[in-house]
Amino acid sequence: MEPPDFVRFGRAICCDLEQASRREWWLADGLGGYAGGTIAQCLTRRYHGLLVAPANPPLGRVLVFAKADATLHDNGRSWPLFTNCWGSGAVEPQGLVHIESFRLDGSIPVWRFAIGDLILEQCVWMEREQHTTCIAWRLVHPLERPVHLGIDLLVNGRNHHGEICTGEFNPVIEGDVNHIGVRRAGGPTLHFHTHDGQLFARHHWIEDFDLPRERERGLPDRDSHFCAAHMRLPLRTEWSGLVAMMSATPEAPATDPPPHCSEMLNRRRAHDAAQLTTALTSTSELRNAPSWVHQLVIAANSFPIVRPVSAREVKKGPNGKEQDRQQGRCGQRKESVIAGYPWFSDWARDTLIALPGLTLTTGRYASARNILTTMAGFVDRGMVPNMFPDDGGQPQYNTVDGALWYFEAWRAYIAVSHDIAGLQEIYPMLQEMVSWHVRGTRHGIGIDSSDGLLCAGDSDIQLTWMDAKLGDWVVTPRHGKPVEVNALWFNALMCMAKFSRLLKKDPEIFEKLAKRAKAGFSRFLKPAGGLYDVLDGPTGNDENIRPNQILAVTLHYSALTPQAQARVVAEARRHLLTSYGLRSLAPEHPGYRGRYEGGVWERDSAYHQGPVWSWLLPHYATAEYRVTGDAELAQSRLAPIHDHLLDAGLGTISEIFDGEPPHAPRGAPSQAWSVACVLEAWVALERARPRAREGMAKEEESRQ
Repeated sequence: MEPPDFVRFGRAICCDLEQASRREWWLADGLGGYAGGTIAQCLTRRYHGLLVAPANPPLGRVLVFAKADATLHDNGRSWPLFTNCWGSGAVEPQGLVHIESFRLDGSIPVWRFAIGDLILEQCVWMEREQHTTCIAWRLVHPLERPVHLGIDLLVNGRNHHGEICTGEFNPVIEGDVNHIGVRRAGGPTLHFHTHDGQLFARHHWIEDFDLPRERERGLPDRDSHFCAAHMRLPLRTEWSGLVAMMSATPEAPATDPPPHCSEMLNRRRAHDAAQLTTALTSTSELRNAPSWVHQLVIAANSFPIVRPVSAREVKKGPNGKEQDRQQGRCGQRKESVIAGYPWFSDWARDTLIALPGLTLTTGRYASARNILTTMAGFVDRGMVPNMFPDDGGQPQYNTVDGALWYFEAWRAYIAVSHDIAGLQEIYPMLQEMVSWHVRGTRHGIGIDSSDGLLCAGDSDIQLTWMDAKLGDWVVTPRHGKPVEVNALWFNALMCMAKFSRLLKKDPEIFEKLAKRAKAGFSRFLKPAGGLYDVLDGPTGNDENIRPNQILAVTLHYSALTPQAQARVVAEARRHLLTSYGLRSLAPEHPGYRGRYEGGVWERDSAYHQGPVWSWLLPHYATAEYRVTGDAELAQSRLAPIHDHLLDAGLGTISEIFDGEPPHAPRGAPSQAWSVACVLEAWVALERARPRAREGMAKEEESRQ
């Protein structure tokens, strides 16, 4: 299956600095490392670079290879093919004026440059499950005269969140014309290899790169990079270029020469094609899907990662026994999901919400199982961790909904895989997780015996996905009985009853708990329509109109009547719905913030006070279908994503958008649950469309 030819731009975008620098490409290596940049090939974020690799996989990510600035040399004349923006405001050189087109070849960014009779292409990709970035160039048409590129290779050694201090980075550079190693004190070595050109050591700083996207975020907006090598590359019609590899440890010897980059490029393309073929083979609705949906299938492959588990992490499996730390139970790979690029790590909640769209819709059932069993190794007192700190510290168990999403993820997995053996193995742990929630676990999480609902939290901690906190200030306090938490609790109990029946076990205890929770859930109904956001909080019931209530409609098992579901959808449509998702707070609220901008304090205080969350757009569409039965209308709600894939993070979906028009994309430019939920909902609604049309035809026939 050929990758989609969806993301493509001509000179009108590529040669316009404002347009070309706001459109970003992102790559991932499947180990937590990534690469990213702009169409213009200028830096706008501290996170932009050609190789950002984890020092403590998948965390502790370090920018090791920042830029490859290429200049074309032809008969004594030269043309820069790169662009740099400087702190002074100057833009020099402006190599973007030579870009004839840009496209994504599956996941691979490809530039075409045109200068007179000379047309050449450049592409960048990452090897899967290696800390390796490849850059290649080729002439599109043969020339009778020799031409070559001169390429400056800029490196760094800072944390991807941080700033460089030039005095602290003084690497040792050694090697020959085919291989140069850049070794920094206390860190792994970056290796440059070329089969086609010649490498020459350099040793100087280039300072004062301007980073406008960081300035927008109220963060330091200057950077410096170290030129460690220069490459001379003769141009041919065959792909040739450079391979940059980071060694696993500081003590690792010089790496063996990698395969030729043309071979590695073919391997990368074959991988993208295989992922798309697997998805189309396993999910028939994808076979005739539009190209933008196929692009989402490619994007979905960016987020799952292989995750090594260290000795200090929680090590009990679902049967309570010690696990093999490297392979997990039964030799399975330990896998997880990066929540978003470039700055998020693997968050349990995000992983579990994204799992169906990333793995089940795309036919990657083994990865789904590996992610679920990896998560099982971290379950503690009935909870899953919220996140794994970027410094490799102990996981943090500050989430109430993460564990409840775990039940829904298992339900979705069993529904498509029919893996009863896997369910049999995990079932005792799931029982124990319910038991902990019934008798109470950390952070005040437990059942209120008066109504069967789940309580959580206190004034000092935020346990739901609306988790912004500034110092001691919890920005969106939801201490009490949050609506989506109890929708998830009811769903989890119903899942356990279903699992029990599948395994021929007695479901009575779960059915009783679910019946009690369903009766208690009726308390969420507001007299004027919609649902309370939180019950029994410190100041009573919270009437604020937020999007959390939509999950009470979209989860597999809903505690609401059809009439109540319709009221929820109507309230969300009136107050929260936008082209790209649901606002996190209704605009009528005095605390509403329609723009997500400014420094850290301004942005964090606004995070859940109005910005639009794109992962909730497919939830709204699903809820609307369940209420109206109109699958085509519901699926049309996803249509604006088509245009967004050509803006911001190309071929992927941003984390959030401004609450006010024109709803500018904000936050992380590539977010796992945004991609996953849209893909999952599009397929589900496509599957529902024939049934909906059949039902309407029968209804019309009965009228006649």
